[in-house]
Amino acid sequence: MMKIKIFIFMLFIFTNLNLVIAEPMENEYGIVNAWFNGKEATVEDVQLKISEPTEIKVEVTSKVKCHVATYLDSPLVSKSYQVLSGPSEIDKRIDALNVESGWTETYTWTIAPTGEWTNGNAPINVYVQFTKAVDDYESIEFTIANPHILDEQYSGFNIIPTRTTSDPSSTNQPPSQGSAGFGVVSVLLGILLAVVYRAGRA
Repeated sequence: MMKIKIFIFMLFIFTNLNLVIAEPMENEYGIVNAWFNGKEATVEDVQLKISEPTEIKVEVTSKVKCHVATYLDSPLVSKSYQVLSGPSEIDKRIDALNVESGWTETYTWTIAPTGEWTNGNAPINVYVQFTKAVDDYESIEFTIANPHILDEQYSGFNIIPTRTTSDPSSTNQPPSQGSAGFGVVSVLLGILLAVVYRAGRA
């Protein structure tokens, strides 16, 4: 009976952890994952100032032989972001032709708010299309981050700061959710094994 209660308790913890740990998006043709300042998508409750640089990283993996098109997208009519460095401009496609199954590429951009849109949220989306033929393709699209753009000019004291609405003064970059979740899972698994072992000996 004790073992059953322990198992149910640990199952509850692992189930709730799965709600926190972000997972890459995928379909039968490919896998896409993305990070905003090292935090796995989708990142909420972030504030950015005008001209404040932030890093966007997108990892694309193909499961089939195909053509892969990747681009960043900001759906607002105004030009919310400018690319400071990276492989493409916002809304400009990056083509990888005739890639093999298992092909992987990581793209990294540094972007910053332009100031054309302030006092509101400006989503940063990624769109990836895997095309085997004209009428045979699959796509993945999701929001990487949904920053609130402040009507303030960035001072330039920090390289790539990240603040949350709950703590506007914080500029420390947290570890990715995936890494943190893996550490917690490892600790809990060790505790579970120790408890079950002692219960079995009792």
